[in-house]
Amino acid sequence: MSIDERSNGDASRERLAGFGTPDWWIYRGTGRPLRDVRLTDLLPDPPPWRNFRGGPVPERYVPPPDDGEAQRRLGAESHLSERDVDPHEVDMVNSALYLRRPLLVTGRPGTGKSSLAFRIARELGLGRVLRWPITSRTTLKSGLYAYDAIGRAQAAATRQAMVRWGADAEPPTAEPPVGEFVRLGPLGTAFLPAELPRVLLIDELDKSEVDLPNDLLSIFEDGEFTIPELERMRDRSPEVTVLADDPGTTATVADGRVRCRAFPVVVITSNGEREFPEAFLRRCLRLTIREPDAEQLAAMVAAHLTGTGDEQRQRMIQEFLDRGADGGGLPADKLLDALYLVTSGTYRDDDESWSRLRDALWRQLTSVT
Repeated sequence: MSIDERSNGDASRERLAGFGTPDWWIYRGTGRPLRDVRLTDLLPDPPPWRNFRGGPVPERYVPPPDDGEAQRRLGAESHLSERDVDPHEVDMVNSALYLRRPLLVTGRPGTGKSSLAFRIARELGLGRVLRWPITSRTTLKSGLYAYDAIGRAQAAATRQAMVRWGADAEPPTAEPPVGEFVRLGPLGTAFLPAELPRVLLIDELDKSEVDLPNDLLSIFEDGEFTIPELERMRDRSPEVTVLADDPGTTATVADGRVRCRAFPVVVITSNGEREFPEAFLRRCLRLTIREPDAEQLAAMVAAHLTGTGDEQRQRMIQEFLDRGADGGGLPADKLLDALYLVTSGTYRDDDESWSRLRDALWRQLTSVT
């Protein structure tokens, strides 16, 4: 980072500090986008052991815009104030930004673990969140890339048939371009070289097979991976254009290897249903999301719903907190469900049937019926 860049970064931090936040914070946790500040001016150089030098970096790189998922999860705008954010949560997110380390986020279902990735992306202007939902069948390769060998063989056969039947005046190449049949997954796309990091959400890692956390260690440490199908043909085609996870986008892969420049902001969620290997935990920063309080719930409601009176909203929030306290907590989206039914005119909270419906909506997460 040059002297001028450091000066810009210092000035940007002074503007942030004016809001009462610690001067080392880049991410503030409110979800409101940075104004008149570039992330490249704020983000310091990585530690030497986390400095990746992939390339080439595309000129005039702009992160793909949000696809609407952030608005669906966070609401139209953030109503969180800096007084409402959890300082420990913001500390850990900023530590992950500084150290270029994955952030393992645990907590009860419904506490907003996945939403954290979208709040980071919105606030820091990092565009569309790359989402990798994990199941028991998920493998490392499925997150990195997919190669459709059958599709390529069928396309080659079709070209040959067109020649035989005289449908194509020009003889086709022996095989269609291999890049048309390679698609990077969300994990692979996150490690493409770029000036700014992408936000990658690895959702519910505890659902995976036992080997996946250990399989992730290599790419988290090396910041790169190889596509063997492209590496084998690097002498003939040193650069291949492939499909990326972002809809309608492509990327150039050199010598069959994807190498990151800016380590992605990796948010890994877990509901705590299993333990992870110690080697995996050692390479992550760990954050436990706390239960939202009344102010945070009020901000969530204000972001998603309009037309709720303050008195009605506060009353239902308090009822929701009381009900959750009696049974170990409730998913926050259940509060939104109840408020939506009331504000839509379908029900009134003084109707006789409302108490029965509320009990059904706010029942505890259990398999017992």
